[in-house]
Amino acid sequence: MEFAAMAARYDELRPASTELADLTLAELTGCRRLLDVGCGTGRFSALAAERLGARVWGVDPSPEMLAQARARPATGCGWKLARAERLPFKDGWFDAVHAHLVLHLVDSMPRAVTEMLRVLGGDGRIAIVSFRPEHFDRFHLAPYFPSLTGIDRARFPTPAEIETQLRAGGVERVRESAIHRRLELDPEIVLERVRGRYISTLHLLDEDEYQAGLARLERDLAQRTAKLPVELVWSLTVGGRST
Repeated sequence: MEFAAMAARYDELRPASTELADLTLAELTGCRRLLDVGCGTGRFSALAAERLGARVWGVDPSPEMLAQARARPATGCGWKLARAERLPFKDGWFDAVHAHLVLHLVDSMPRAVTEMLRVLGGDGRIAIVSFRPEHFDRFHLAPYFPSLTGIDRARFPTPAEIETQLRAGGVERVRESAIHRRLELDPEIVLERVRGRYISTLHLLDEDEYQAGLARLERDLAQRTAKLPVELVWSLTVGGRST
């Protein structure tokens, strides 16, 4: 997925969830060296460095996203251009690894998880954020783009698949939590996000389907003043292993 066109407006179009960040950071308390895989514009990296007092390295395969991260006034962060499947760090260097909505974008999930565990110390912790399968069925844009649900169900690993990969890599203490969040969004915000193709799946749709869905959405929301209910269902999988 190419994020070059999205980088400058990514934080605007996709505001971070403080609730999800808080829950994730609670799982990483006490870490001193944290790797943020697929760090994007560096929001979580910067927050983790501030809140945990950790030295954080953020890696991302997009130069444009990393440019946004490097422009962020963050203390305690370093940035590297790299893919999840080939991390430029020595074995066991980190005591915590974090990946937020990354595994559906990699070329090989097993390879990416293997690499994350390679650079994780023997008693380190890992936190992986994805979406639960039911998220896609409830997604507020699904009625407008018929292919959306199928594309995302095929792309995103299930919590069970993530757990299987972690256990295969020697992680014994694995647990997964569903995190539900209900929002109400202004119609104009919804339209602005879709026009900006704020989620990567919108870039994967056939152009005719995208344009037809956008036109329907614009018609439906043209006169709407009430906010739209939106439900998100994240999956947070955490694990640790003993030395």
